[in-house]
Amino acid sequence: MAKIGIILGSTRDDRAGLAIAQWVTDLAQGRDVDYELIDLKAFDVPILTTSVIPMAANKNYEDPNVQAWSDAIDSCDAFIFVTPEYNHSVPGAFKNAVDSLGAEWVGKPIAYVGYSFSGGIRAVEAWRLIMANFSMPQLRTQLDFSLNTDMKDGTFIPADFKAGIVENICVELEEALS
Repeated sequence: MAKIGIILGSTRDDRAGLAIAQWVTDLAQGRDVDYELIDLKAFDVPILTTSVIPMAANKNYEDPNVQAWSDAIDSCDAFIFVTPEYNHSVPGAFKNAVDSLGAEWVGKPIAYVGYSFSGGIRAVEAWRLIMANFSMPQLRTQLDFSLNTDMKDGTFIPADFKAGIVENICVELEEALS
């Protein structure tokens, strides 16, 4: 059975992304594809300092945290990035974790769910440029959440229509895998 990783790209404490990623994961369950929430924070990926270029590492890394991250990513056939937007771009820890790997990403379809006060649109656009390096088919359909309108007093309350967008993303990713 194919597996799609839903990667939560925030490593902050009290992050809004946890509720968003869990909501996306819950909506994706029960399909003909296995959807797994992968929380970047659980891997504690160190800052990339190795002299070995990740694409040349053959999915074998000296650091055990990077190896665990590699194994989790390599086990997936496609991805949904749940990404916050920091300073009009991608979060540093998430970018570092992506940069720490190479072949694990190549050619696998990807979709995006962005969030910030402006919906995470600029982070998603930045990810599109970054992930193009790995020849990943990228879904045009994306989902954005505003921390102004989809969060109420720290509680995630998405508009009802956004569940349909998650459905579309799942269908499109699954079609990309067939």
